[in-house]
Amino acid sequence: MSSSKVIRIGTRDSKLAVWQAEYAANLLRESGFEVELIFIKTEGDLVLDTPLPLMGGKGVFTKALDDALLDDRIDIAVHSHKDIPTRLPEGLKITAVFEREDPRDVLVLRAGVLLSMEELADREGTLATSSMRRQGQWLHRFPQHKVSDIRGNVQTRLRKLDESDWFGAIFAAAGLKRLGLEDRISHYLDWMICAPAQGAVAVMCRSEDEFVSDALRVHHHLETAIAVSAERQCLNRLEGGCSAPVGVYARREGDKLVLFANVLSTDGVECLDVELSAELSDLDSVSSLGRRAAESLLSAGAANLVKGS
Repeated sequence: MSSSKVIRIGTRDSKLAVWQAEYAANLLRESGFEVELIFIKTEGDLVLDTPLPLMGGKGVFTKALDDALLDDRIDIAVHSHKDIPTRLPEGLKITAVFEREDPRDVLVLRAGVLLSMEELADREGTLATSSMRRQGQWLHRFPQHKVSDIRGNVQTRLRKLDESDWFGAIFAAAGLKRLGLEDRISHYLDWMICAPAQGAVAVMCRSEDEFVSDALRVHHHLETAIAVSAERQCLNRLEGGCSAPVGVYARREGDKLVLFANVLSTDGVECLDVELSAELSDLDSVSSLGRRAAESLLSAGAANLVKGS
């Protein structure tokens, strides 16, 4: 921690990343802390002509911020939780997870296009997404469609969609809602299992930085943290990165934590899925839920699908 009491917040400079950083900054200001935003470009921001899977997937949106933390140029880094690799760099920790926004994926149709999901099922066309997970799940349901890669921040992808001949593109509901773009949502894809930790915002800091940890502890949302921990544990055991064709979603249902997970081939032909639950009062069962779901998928042959991505 720097000698001053100003907490330096590192963030990417996309509008969504800035929204998330400002959200964290406002929480800290409300608690009486002074903050400063520091903008940092990541590999994922600078390289826009390469599909994410070909960039390795792991850490392309986080490594530059990790380095800034380790070099003591910033005190915290604010991320979309799903972008953070499941194996954290030595010397860093996730110190707070904020309450989750809507975790669902949504279909955004090109401007001027009006199609129901039933109409989409009866026609051919091209969907845009850079996610192997979304691609696999979409083609599993709509095998007649083609998929095209799309990169860039939310606004860039919306512009590319509207200027294209694609019928639509898949976005995270959380990002559109946070940016006030909910009116662009055409259909909520309730059947699509989201990426692990999608919709959650996480804050990272240096492992030994108790000042920052104490400052953020009151804003940590335990229910969200428990759910996304199970999701990330499942992904970690499957040895999948941020771009792997793996969907995992855990939610509280009464006194239970219920987890849904699937792994698909990128062409959508092969699909493995599992649903498991644990009593929230059984801490051992809750803490192992993600691993047990992954073991079930691995025993059914998931490793080949993950590696094949």
